[in-house]
Formats: sequence, structure tokens, C-alpha cells
Amino acid sequence: MEKMDKLILITGGAGFIGTHVIKLFVRKYPNYRIINLDKLTYAGNLENLRDVENLPNYEFVRGDIVDKDFIDRLFEKHRFDGVIHLAAESHVDRSISNPLEFINTNIVGTVNLLNAARQIWANDSEGKLFYHVSTDEVYGSLGETGYFTEETSYDPRSPYSASKASSDHLVNAFHHTYGLPIVMSNCSNNYGPYQFPEKLLPLFINNIRNNKALPVYGKGENVRDWLYVGDHANAIDMIYHNGRLGNNYNVGGNNEWQNIMLIKKLIEILDRKLGREVGTSLNLLSYVKDRAGHDLRYAIDSSKLQNELGWEPSVNFEQGLELTVDWYLDNEEWMRNVTSGEYQKYYEIQYMKR
Repeated sequence: MEKMDKLILITGGAGFIGTHVIKLFVRKYPNYRIINLDKLTYAGNLENLRDVENLPNYEFVRGDIVDKDFIDRLFEKHRFDGVIHLAAESHVDRSISNPLEFINTNIVGTVNLLNAARQIWANDSEGKLFYHVSTDEVYGSLGETGYFTEETSYDPRSPYSASKASSDHLVNAFHHTYGLPIVMSNCSNNYGPYQFPEKLLPLFINNIRNNKALPVYGKGENVRDWLYVGDHANAIDMIYHNGRLGNNYNVGGNNEWQNIMLIKKLIEILDRKLGREVGTSLNLLSYVKDRAGHDLRYAIDSSKLQNELGWEPSVNFEQGLELTVDWYLDNEEWMRNVTSGEYQKYYEIQYMKR
């Protein structure tokens, strides 16, 4: 095989954001070898990567970042030049019902990766990089004004955000204590194709299409900043290649929407696309008890990323929402496979036969 310029490990590459990062890197950098490490939990779907799985610079490895011995062997075998760490438990509701799983994956798993990278780069860290991808939820909750910057103090409010905050601190600690070359980014809510339907947009798109109830927390007053996943993948590319070592970068979509207004916009778009009278699906709204510890508002200031690296979101929310709705309507079989669990058979069919 032709010698590759870089060997990069991407963790969680079969997940939502990971799918888009894998596709971008495999296609844009044919001289990079990309290894996708994923445990294939409920949210990992290899069917998302069918169009790149046979390319010569891509390889999938199934494994768990919590398994220290496995991670050590993997790093010793491949001696990666870089790590883009996306693997995480990420659903707040699941973290409330099962916090220990989030502690293990998001904290212990991250430390295993950090330790393995530290060991193989101990004598030569030139050109090496550990890139940790995190969330704006580590900053806590905003009032009606203000934005999260890279200097905002951490104030996590859920087991999920607390576990991600812990992993962020550990990444920084490995940089300051051991000199590990790191960068980090904290992103706002992602949306777009291939998102597992426990998240708001794909869940509600599917429910509206099938005339099912739309469960809205509280009065739907919570505000989120929405980032199109393709724009996030491009930001990760820029930060990986040009970010300053030891720095973190906030990545936001400049698209703040109150949940209830977002849902009503989604209803308007879907009713129109499904040939219904606009507003018909408003009767599906179902207000439910608010989530415990529900943060009121998130809003990201991405000016550091924009000023230093020239990144800016290319898709405004109305455009992105139309693109996202069209994708889910055009990929009904994907949604059916995901909601039925059929997608989980793909690994056995595609990889066990090799």
C-alpha cells in the first residue's frame, strides 16, 4: 500500500457527527489513513458509511474505549499520528436514568485514550495531535442575554454535561502536566442527516410524518443554538489542521431558537411537504413534565474560531432545516431500520464474513 501521510484514529465514527467527519476526512485526504473506532452501541450505525467503507484509506475497528488493554494494544499496533475523539454517551435523558454509563464512557474512556497517546508519543510528539470534541453544555445555563465564550466558567447541570466537563478538564490536564499536544472544541446542538431519532429533530420529523404525539418539555421555552452537522465537520477539519495547541474553540451556528418556535416551524415545513394543510399537525403537540435540571438557554460565541481560522457556518437554520427534513423524508428506509433496530445487524452481515 502507498505510504500514507498521516494515520488518524477517529473514535465514535459510526455515530451522528462521526459519520460526517469520517466521510469528510476519507474523501478530502486520500493520503491519510483513517481508522474508525466504534463500539456500535444503539447510536452507532455502520450503514451510514456504506459509500466509504471500501475505500483504501478507511478501516473500521470495533471496540470499546473503556477497555484499557484493548486501547493500549490498538495504539501500540498503529502508532497513530492523530486522534479525533468523538466517542461519547450524549443523550441527557439517558444520563439522568443511567449516570454510571456516562462516567465510564466519557471520563474513563477518555483517560484511556489520553494515556495511550501519551505513551506512544512520549519520545516524539512532533506533528502529533489529540483533538477532543466536546459540548457547550459544560458551561451550564444562560439567562436571556449573553454568550458562552472559551473563557466561560464551567457549570454543568446534568450527569451528561458533568461527565463531558470532567473529560475536558482531563484533556487540559494531560496537556499541562505531560505536554500532550491537544486541541479541543465545544459545539452547540447539531442537526442534520443520520442523527439517531432520540434527538429532537429526527424524532419530531418521524412523529409528524406518522401522526404521533410531539412531547414538548415544560412550555417549550428553552432556547438552543443550532449548528448544521456539515458545518461542524468543516470546523473540526479546520481546528485539527490549524488550531493552536492547548487551545479550545467554540463552534456555534448563530441560530438561536426557542424549542416551541422550532417545533412549530418544523410542523409548517412538514405539513407543506406532506401535502397537508399547514398547521394540521399542531394538534400533535403534547406538553410533558419538564426535564430535571433543564438548562434554559445555550448560545455560543464562535468569534475566536472565525477570527483565527476563518470558519463560519455556511447554512442558515431555515436552509438547514429544509435540507434535514428532505433527507429524512427521502430516507424512510433508514429511519425504519433505525427505529426497529434492524441497522444493528449490518456489522455482522458486512464485517463478520470477511
